[in-house]
Amino acid sequence: MQGMILFAILASTYLMIIAKRMPALIRSFRYQSFCLFALTLIVALDHRQPDLYVVAGLLFVLKVSLIPYLLYRIIKRTKVNEDLGLFINPQLSLLWALGFTYLSWVFSAHLVISEKTALTSFLAVAFFIVLTGLFLMISRMSALAQIIGLLVMENGLFLLASTVSGGMPFFVEIAIFFDVFVSVLIMGLFVYRINKLFTHIDVNKLSRLKG
Repeated sequence: MQGMILFAILASTYLMIIAKRMPALIRSFRYQSFCLFALTLIVALDHRQPDLYVVAGLLFVLKVSLIPYLLYRIIKRTKVNEDLGLFINPQLSLLWALGFTYLSWVFSAHLVISEKTALTSFLAVAFFIVLTGLFLMISRMSALAQIIGLLVMENGLFLLASTVSGGMPFFVEIAIFFDVFVSVLIMGLFVYRINKLFTHIDVNKLSRLKG
C-alpha cells in the first residue's frame, strides 16, 4: 500500500513539472499533499501514535484544503494570467525531472548501506521532491508558482524527516505547519499588493524595475 502511495506522490510531482497553467499546478500540489496525508495516516494506524493522527489531520486541513483554496482565491482576486511563465519548457523540464530522479536514486542507494529497498525508495522520492520544488522556484516566473515550489520543497523535507527519523517531534511538526501557513498568507498578501501596483506578478518583469 505504501509503495502505491509513493508512486502516486512521484506521479503528482511529475505532473507539476509539466504543468503550464496555475490551476493544474495547484491541483497537482493538492494531489501530492493528499498522498502525504494518506501515507501519514497509514503510519499512524500501523503504529497507533495519537500525535501522527493530529499531523495527518493538519496535512489534510492545511495543504489539501486550505492552502489550495487560498491560492485559487488569490488567482481570482488578482485576475492575473494563469500561465506560469516558463523559463524552461515542459519537455525540457521533464528531462530535468528524469535527471533528478536518477540522481536522487543513486544518492539514496549510497546512503542506505543495508539492502532496504523500501527505505531507499522513500529517500529517493523525498530528495526528488525537494529538488523539484527548488526547480519550480527557479524555472517559473510567476510569483504564485514560486510559492508552490517552496511548499513542494517543504513536502519533500517532511517526507525526508519522516523516513530518516520516523517523524519529527510532535511540537516541531506543529510549529512547521504553522510557519508554512503563515508564510503562505504573507506571500499571498505580497502577491496581491504586487499585482495591484504593477498589474502583473511576473518576477522576471519586476527584476527590470529601476529606482
